[in-house]
Amino acid sequence: MLDGLDPEQREVATALHGPVCVLAGAGTGKTRAITHRIAYGVRAGILQPSSVLAVTFTNRAAGEMRGRLRQLGAQGVQARTFHSAALRQLQYFWPKAVGGSMPRLVDRKIQLVADAAAACKLRLDRGELRDVTAEIEWSKVTQTVPADYAYAAAKAGREAPRDRAEIAHVYAAYEDLKRNRAVIDFEDVLLLTVAVLQDRHDIAEQVRAQYQHFVVDEYQDVSPLQQRLLELWLGERDSLCVVGDASQTIYSFTGATPDHLLDFRARHPRATVVKLIRDYRSTPQVVHLANGLLTQARGRAADHRLELVSQRAPGPEPVYSEYTDEPTEAEGAARRIRELIDAGVAASEIAVLFRTNSQSETYEQALADAGVPYQLRGAERFFDRPEVRKAGVALRGAARFGGNDALLDDVVDLPSQVRAVLSGEGWTSTPPAGSGAVRERWESLAALVNLAQDFSAARPGATLGDLVAELDERAGAQHAPTVQGVTLASLHAAKGLEWDVVFLVGIAEGMVPITYARTDEQIEEERRLLYVGVTRARERLHLSWALSRAPGGRHTRRPSRFLDGLRPGTAATAGRTGTGAAGGVERGAAARTSAVPRRTRRTVARCRVCGRTLGDAGEMKLMRCEDCPSDMDEGLYERLREWRAVQAERSGQPDFCVFTDRTLMAIAEARPDDSAGLSRIPGVRARKLQRYGADVLAICAGQEIGAGGGRD
Repeated sequence: MLDGLDPEQREVATALHGPVCVLAGAGTGKTRAITHRIAYGVRAGILQPSSVLAVTFTNRAAGEMRGRLRQLGAQGVQARTFHSAALRQLQYFWPKAVGGSMPRLVDRKIQLVADAAAACKLRLDRGELRDVTAEIEWSKVTQTVPADYAYAAAKAGREAPRDRAEIAHVYAAYEDLKRNRAVIDFEDVLLLTVAVLQDRHDIAEQVRAQYQHFVVDEYQDVSPLQQRLLELWLGERDSLCVVGDASQTIYSFTGATPDHLLDFRARHPRATVVKLIRDYRSTPQVVHLANGLLTQARGRAADHRLELVSQRAPGPEPVYSEYTDEPTEAEGAARRIRELIDAGVAASEIAVLFRTNSQSETYEQALADAGVPYQLRGAERFFDRPEVRKAGVALRGAARFGGNDALLDDVVDLPSQVRAVLSGEGWTSTPPAGSGAVRERWESLAALVNLAQDFSAARPGATLGDLVAELDERAGAQHAPTVQGVTLASLHAAKGLEWDVVFLVGIAEGMVPITYARTDEQIEEERRLLYVGVTRARERLHLSWALSRAPGGRHTRRPSRFLDGLRPGTAATAGRTGTGAAGGVERGAAARTSAVPRRTRRTVARCRVCGRTLGDAGEMKLMRCEDCPSDMDEGLYERLREWRAVQAERSGQPDFCVFTDRTLMAIAEARPDDSAGLSRIPGVRARKLQRYGADVLAICAGQEIGAGGGRD
């Protein structure tokens, strides 16, 4: 059982008593170490399989852990997500603890939030609904009740999408609606399980008698609510093994905190602490870049960073590419991917990772134009897609009727049967041209065809009924089949995955770090997010950025400050976390309050970035040098341009007579929240402030503007 483990992994596997803390860097074999630990304990007779509960954060990770444990002969060990384990206990104990049947669990809460907002006489657009829903989720995992939301959100430095009092009102109405409709959400599963274990000591003791040893993976992502549940599971015992890496904390916006990991030794002075730093995933070149990113980091997580040591043979150096605009950047990535595939690299071993999901469309189109198959990860869950549900019904019907189905009369092998059935649902042997919904449906059906081929190869003689049973089992575990195509995913969705070749795209200021990351803590999390992206690559890594969003746009973008000193020809950024390249862009509260300083006739105009005296009228309007980096909100800029076009058409004058491009850029950089702030922007004179000020401020606040002007 211990053969093939390195010395540190072996130390983890044999540390079976007392609290254990494993600090495991990216690619260091942490899953291997903890599954061998469990299996070794079972084989040695120290751990009873049914008494072990291993918890992690995704169904995929839990499924992988269960598979490895089965291979190691440790059947019977429970490997689940926090929510799955809690739901199982809640369903079992509900009749005893509460009585009656348990409320229905809702998969998506956004409609409930919309109904709650309507009850509060608030109209939220789609983006606001999503953001308010996220605030409610954060409140619940941090155990914040509606009455305390405004104070807790302000204390945590959260930028609320609406007035905090309004959100608290919606939150309270949401809770009332759930009670009236007898439903619960996923956060309630944890909250109710905690409540039952706290209030019913007999039930808590029954759970503790069942589970006597706990393993928690990705411990840096534990929320206060999950930590409380873990403590109730444990009771007074210390038979706990936690595994994590503070440098991969990227979900703080959901309530996750690395503090539980970093404070583990303080809470458990007798704990065994093991560090895994041997990186078996990535080449020395990739590891060098990853280590370099963390060397420049600041903060508590950075103080506990792990210096990785690659165990692989040398590979190519990371490639850095600069493009004039985003479509050209996407075409460049697609071209290189096409070359890699033609050279023999499997499409499934290539990924394109970006900061926001809105970036995916450009890459979908570019890959489709290049004839490259792809899958979009992090979108709707695979088995919830309408085309997959329909395909399941068709396959189930074909399996039920068997030889009576004329469609299958001349088809013998399982893959051919599946292709025949799915051809009636829209599958073809060649993918459709272009991107969009048609291509996505085809990719889903193609994934089922590929799954049938793999299933048939693994189980010769398997029937269509066997495949349907396999699909049902996978749907229950949300174990989606692998699509033989390039993966498109956000950096957050890529966590826990790896590929031979990774393209990190859009690595520019304003995107990485994202524009709304302003505090030191937020910027450091953006750095960790890039670190996670870099460490997904095994062999080849491409990093790129575009100087403008659209063809013909002004080249106002700059490469991410996180690459300073790491890419060739650049020097490391000196000073604080919040400083950037080219003279240092100060972030945080000080930057926001002085983004566009007031000028008088006696004041010399100076660049707010580097301090150089400005002489050019355009530079004076932006209050920065043309070459200094911009923190412009690209989405806001585009919304302002669209609004300006409507105003210009209505008044029958050119666009620039409303506001020039540079004035709109200055507004998108300053993001004023009141008339005084807007008036300080050069180009916004008193007349224009009076005529357009209300609309511009509404747009800056994220509100919708009606066709006739003014807020809806």
